[in-house]
Parts: sequence; C-alpha cells; structure tokens
Amino acid sequence: MHTVETVLVVLMLGAITGIVARYMRGIPLPLIQIALGAAVSLPQRGLHIAFDPELFLLLFIPPLLFSDGRRIPKREFFALYKPILLLSLGLVLFTVIGLGYVVNWLIPSIPLSVAFALAAVVSPTDAVAVSAITRNLGMPSHTLHVLEGESMLNDASGLVALKFAVAAALTGAFSWTEVARDFMWIAIGGLGIGALLGWGFSVARDRVTRRLGDLAATQMVLLLWLLPFLAYIVGERIGVSGILAAVAAGVTTNFTELNRSNFVAERMQSQGTWTIIEAAFNGAIFLLLGLQLPTVIGVTLEEAGPHWWLPIVYAACISIALLLLRWIWLTLGVQGSLLRAHLEGKMTERPSRLLTVVSTLAGIRGAVTLAAALSLPLMLNDGQPFPARNLVIFLATGTILFTLVVGSIGLPLLLRRLPHQGVPSVVTEERNARVAAFKAAIASMVLDKDQVQSADPHWLAEYQESAGLLTQEYRRRIDMLLPEAMDTVEAQAESPEVTRRRHERYVVEMELRLRALRVERDALYAERQKQHINDESLRKLVSELDLSEVAMTRRLAMAREAAAVSAEAAASDQETDADS
Repeated sequence: MHTVETVLVVLMLGAITGIVARYMRGIPLPLIQIALGAAVSLPQRGLHIAFDPELFLLLFIPPLLFSDGRRIPKREFFALYKPILLLSLGLVLFTVIGLGYVVNWLIPSIPLSVAFALAAVVSPTDAVAVSAITRNLGMPSHTLHVLEGESMLNDASGLVALKFAVAAALTGAFSWTEVARDFMWIAIGGLGIGALLGWGFSVARDRVTRRLGDLAATQMVLLLWLLPFLAYIVGERIGVSGILAAVAAGVTTNFTELNRSNFVAERMQSQGTWTIIEAAFNGAIFLLLGLQLPTVIGVTLEEAGPHWWLPIVYAACISIALLLLRWIWLTLGVQGSLLRAHLEGKMTERPSRLLTVVSTLAGIRGAVTLAAALSLPLMLNDGQPFPARNLVIFLATGTILFTLVVGSIGLPLLLRRLPHQGVPSVVTEERNARVAAFKAAIASMVLDKDQVQSADPHWLAEYQESAGLLTQEYRRRIDMLLPEAMDTVEAQAESPEVTRRRHERYVVEMELRLRALRVERDALYAERQKQHINDESLRKLVSELDLSEVAMTRRLAMAREAAAVSAEAAASDQETDADS
C-alpha cells in the first residue's frame, strides 16, 4: 500500500476507535487502538506497512510534543524542575546501567553493549502514552505535571544513551567524556534551536497581525501547525535533538501568546485545529504500534523455535525489573525533592508510598521506544548481523505492552485509594481570576465626574440604566462563584435556605437562556431552508450563537455547582436547627 494511503487509513481507523472507546469506557483508548492495529494486520492480506522510524518520528511525534509544550502549565513545570530533571536525566542513567546488567545476566547471549542499548531504548517514558492513560483517571495534578515534564525531556537522554551503546556495540569503544559532551550539545542545542525558532515565529506573527489583525488568522494557524515540523527538521539536520526542539518551540510560543488577548478568531481556530491534530495523531501512533506487533512477535517466536515461550518470559522479567528500578529511584532519589516541593507549597499532594507506586506504574513506554528499537542497525562494522536485533525489538515491544496493560489496570485501582486532596488549588485560582475579571469589568463602567458633566443627559440616562443592568448581571455571576464576595449586608446575612433558592433560580434562568439560544439556532436553519438567508449569513449568525452557547453552558455548570454547595449548606443548617 502506498505511504499516503496508509497514513489516511491509519487516521481513519484512529477516528473510528475514538468513537468505539465511547462505548467501551472500561478499556483505555490506547489499548483499543493497539488491538485494532494488530487485528487488521494479522490476516495474510491484512494491512502491512514497512515501518520507517525516521519518517514516523518526523510525521507524528513533533506536533504532539509541541502541543504538550504549549499546554503544560509553565509555572508548575519550572517550580518542579528538580524532580523533573532527576527523572528525565538521573533515572535514565540509572535505568541504562542497572537494566543493562540485568539483561546481560538474564540473557547471556546478548552482549553487554547490546544490553545497554536495549535498556536505553526502554528508558524514556512516552509523553503521548502517559497523557493518554493518566489524564482522565484523576491523577493528582502536580504529579501529572512531573510525569509529563519527565516524558518530554527524557527522550533526549535516552536517545543519546542509545547512540553510544550502539557505537560501543559497533566499535567496542566507549568514552564517558564524549558521552557528556555530546549529551550537552544534543540537549542544550535542541532546546536552544527550538526556543529560537518559536521566538522568531512569534515576532514575525506579531508584525503581520499588527497590520492585518484577524484577517490572517487562518494562515497563522497553518504556520503554527507547521512550526513543530520545522523545529524538528532543523534540529536533526544540525545534529541536536529534534524532539527537544519541538518541545522548546511549543513552550516559547505559549509564552509569547500571553500578549495576544485581542486575536479571538486566531485563538479559536488554533484551539480547534490542535484538538483535531492531537486526537488524530495520538490514535495513529498506537495503531501503528499495533500494526507492527504480529510481524515482530512472529519473527521472534519463529527464531526461538521450540522454546517460543522464553522471549515472553524474558519480556515480562525485563518489564518488572524496569518498573522495580523506577520504584527504587523514585523512593531513594526523588522522594526528598518531592517532599521539599510539597513543603514549599509547589505541590498540593504530599508524597507517600502509594503515590510513589502510582508514579512507578505511570512510567509507560510507547511509540518512541518502538521507533528507537527499530532504528538499530542491521549489521556491525565487520559485516556480521547485529547481535540479537530481532530479540531486542521483541523485548522492547513487550515492555511497551506490559507497561501499558499494567498502567491501564493498576492506575485506576490505586488512584481510588489516594486520599482526597480537597478542592484543587487550580480551581480556587480559576474562581478568583473570574471574580477579578468581573470586578474589573464593573469598575470599567463607572464614569468619572468630567464624563458625567460633559455627557448628553439622554445618553447618560441610557448609559446608567444599561450599566446598572450589566453590573447586576456581573454581581450575580460573582455570587455564583464566591458567595462570600457579595457586597450587600442583606446578602451576607441571608440564610442558607434563601441562598439555595437564589442559586436554584439562577440555574433555571441559565437553562432557560440556553434553551432559547437553541431555539434561535433552529429558527436560523429554518430561515435558510426557506431561502430567506444565504449560507454565509447562516454560518455567521450560527457562529455567534455557538460562542454564546459555549459560554452559557460553562456558566450553567458553575451555577449548578454553586446550587449543590448551597443545598448542602441549607441541609446542614436544617439538621443543626433540628438538633438544637
């Protein structure tokens, strides 16, 4: 099958599995996609593709890591840099050395240098897999930030370790000085070129949009989507980490977007575009992984002959050793750093043994591991076949499946046992930010004395009436978020029961407004069907209603939350009165 056709089929299957997962909520989406990929490649005439690791890394990994770099909270990322670096650098080195000796001891036929190569292949956790498995399981937010930061940075250290392990296998030479020098160049160079390209794009975009505004929104979103590919290609061409370049470009671009509050159309188009890209490419990665499984398993088991079960046992043992090494490093090397971050207020959750086990199981391997394994050379410098290459690829694939299955099963069970953290700090921060924005809007409607004196009396009366209605609306929204922020003495002194009724009335009002918006939209479509308006007018009017509905839906959710809280307070107050 042609490469373009293969990519299109894989993207289509990714979309289908996303729909199927809605009906199979108990099974994580990545496992469904891997199983489907394996299923469609099993038959004799099934979908078989030649997996090109370099092409795979170029097409699918940069945009996803770029998106993660844009999305990850920068404040928490830099606040937790110590545990992130301990995991992304220290744990990789610890894993390569420790697991390398374990593999060589377990399978003596694998030379030590090749064992180190296998350990380097499986040492990086996968940012895509970690996000896909843990994001919707209730993982504590700061722990998730540490895991995402680790998985975005440890690719470079793992791939550098792989490079020198392969070089040692090919030549028999090894130099720690050369390793350190090359690692600094690859890592710092990748971060630097990515940051430079992200900053350069942002400067050019600001100059263009300062003249054209949102007229160039579509073109800017397209260029933004191409930026991670550019960062990756440039990074690889000059010999640094293209993966880190894509991450750094995403982080830099996000920083520069803090001053672009006025470009609404560009922001909305960008959000929709990246949502589609993440869903499509995430699915493609795990489907491609599944497509390789039958071939990898078949070749290895055929080579094993009557002892076909041995590679499976080896894969399980290596996976368990990998997780055990991760648990040891988290317990001995990272626990103290996480505890200090908690005591300094940088982490809400306090490190515990259970949280350490959760972080251990969250060390999921994914597509980068498979691509790294398949990139192993076929021959040594003397023309001999690379030792145990097929077995190494099988063991890497087994590690991916093992960590995915164990994480998918174990994480939900363990996360339920974590103590409740209360209201996350980010929720409180969001509420306070909304209240600050509402108060700023109210303050902006107050006219100073000069404006009042110079204003036309008729306009002033209309303005004051409109400002009063809008101020009342903002105050009610503040009340929904923070009841204690109400200004009037009557509101502060009202009983919980009165507060409950007022909140329920607001919920009814929001539901009524939402229903009215939907009736408006249906009427607009009816007008188009009657040929009273054209398609362009329909899209414009419906777009306005869609934006209003999104905001109204969010406001309704907050109102329902406030109503539930006030209902609990009223019920508690009634119980107190009954007891007294």
